[in-house]
Amino acid sequence: MTGQREKLLGAALDFLGAPRFVTALTTAIVGVAVLAFPIRQLSGWAGLIGALSVLVLLAAASLIARWGTLEWRGLLPLSLLVFLGWTAITLVWSQYQWVSLAALIYLLAFTVLAFYVALLRDTIQIVRAFGDVLRLVLGISIGIEILSGVLIDAPIRFLSVQGNLADLGPIQGILGNRNDLGIVAVIALITFGAELATKSVPRGLAIGSLIGAALCVLLTRSPITIGVVIVVAIATGLLYALRRAPAENRRYWQFALLGVLAIGLVLAWVFRSAIITVLGATEELTYRLDVWYRAFELISLHPLEGWGWIGAWRIDLPPFNLFADISPRFETTASGALVDLWLQLGLVGLVIFLALAGLAVTRSWLLASARRSVVYVWPALVLIALLVNALAESSILVEFGWLAFVVCIVKAANQLSWRQAFARLDNSEPNRDG
Repeated sequence: MTGQREKLLGAALDFLGAPRFVTALTTAIVGVAVLAFPIRQLSGWAGLIGALSVLVLLAAASLIARWGTLEWRGLLPLSLLVFLGWTAITLVWSQYQWVSLAALIYLLAFTVLAFYVALLRDTIQIVRAFGDVLRLVLGISIGIEILSGVLIDAPIRFLSVQGNLADLGPIQGILGNRNDLGIVAVIALITFGAELATKSVPRGLAIGSLIGAALCVLLTRSPITIGVVIVVAIATGLLYALRRAPAENRRYWQFALLGVLAIGLVLAWVFRSAIITVLGATEELTYRLDVWYRAFELISLHPLEGWGWIGAWRIDLPPFNLFADISPRFETTASGALVDLWLQLGLVGLVIFLALAGLAVTRSWLLASARRSVVYVWPALVLIALLVNALAESSILVEFGWLAFVVCIVKAANQLSWRQAFARLDNSEPNRDG
C-alpha cells in the first residue's frame, strides 16, 4: 500500500513538474491576470478569487515538484521583499484593517504567481506566453467592440463597453476602460515586436499581431497611451543604438544617455503645457488634478506612514468615499500610482517603491544593452511602459500590471543579483585550508 502511494505521489510530481504543465499554467496565470476585470464582471469576486486560489495552489505544487532543480539564491530582490514587508506593516495602523488584509493577500497572490512565471520560464518563454494571451485578449476586445458598436449599436454596460467603434473610438475592449486597454496594447506591441525579432512565431502572425495592437492603441484615443508609446519608441531607438555600439565604449554612451535623459526631463517640464495640448490631454489632466488635490489633502494627515494598503479603492469606506462624487467616470484609484502609493503607504512606501523601480529599470536596461539576444529588450521596455503609464494610472499596483512588473524585476534581478555574484565568487575561490 505504501509503495502504491509513493508511485502515485511520484507520478503526480512528475506531472506537476513537466514542461508542458508549466507552459499551460504560465499561460493560464497571465490570462487570468489580464482578464481579471471581465472575470469579476461575469462571475463576481467569488469566481475570480476561486480562479486565483486554484492557480496559486497549482503553482505551489509545481514549485515543490521542481524544488531540487531550482537555484534559489538571489531570486527575489531584497527591494521587492522590503516593499511587501512595508505594505504588510501598514496593517497595524490601517483604519480598514480587514480590507487591508484582504488586499494584501490579493497582492501576494499575484506576487506568488509572478514569481512562479519568472522562476520556471526563460524570458523567451515568458514572451511567448504573454504573446499568446494578449493576441486573444485584443482579438476578443476588437470583436466585442464590433458587436457593440456596429452590429447591435448599443453599449454593453456590464463590461463597460460604450460601443464607439463606428466613431473610431474611444474603445474599451473587455478591460473596462480605454487606458487599461491602452497599456495592455502597448505591452502587446512590445511583445509582438520581440516575437518578430526572435522569430519565435511565424512572421505573418507577428506582423498581423503588431498591426492589431497598433490599431487598438489608436482606437483607444487615449493621450496617456500615446504618451507611453512615444517614450517606448524613443527607448527602443536608444537601445538599438547602444546594442550596436562597441562594447568598450558602451559605458560612456550610457552616461551620455543619462545626461540626455536629465535634459529631456527638464525640457518636458518646461514645455509641459504644450505637450499636454498636443496630446489632447487637457480634459484628462483636469480630472486628475481634481483627484490629486483631494488625495493630497488626505496625504497631509498621514504623510509618512499612509492610511494603509487597500490596492483598488473601496468607495464605500472612509476616506475613499470622499471621492465618490468627483465625476461620473470615477474609477476607484488616484489616477496615478505615485499618488496612490503616497496615500496608502506614505512617503516611506513611496520611496521604497521608487528604489525598487529604479533598480529594476537599471538592471533590465543594462541587460538589454549588453546581452546578445534581443529578447532581453522585452523586460526593459515593458518596465518603462508600466512606469511611464504609472504617472497617470495606478494599474501597475494591481492584477496584470503588478504581475508584469514583478515578472520583469525578478528576471532582471536574477540576471544581475549581487547575492548570486558573491556566491559565484565564493565558489571560484580556491580552498586555502587544503
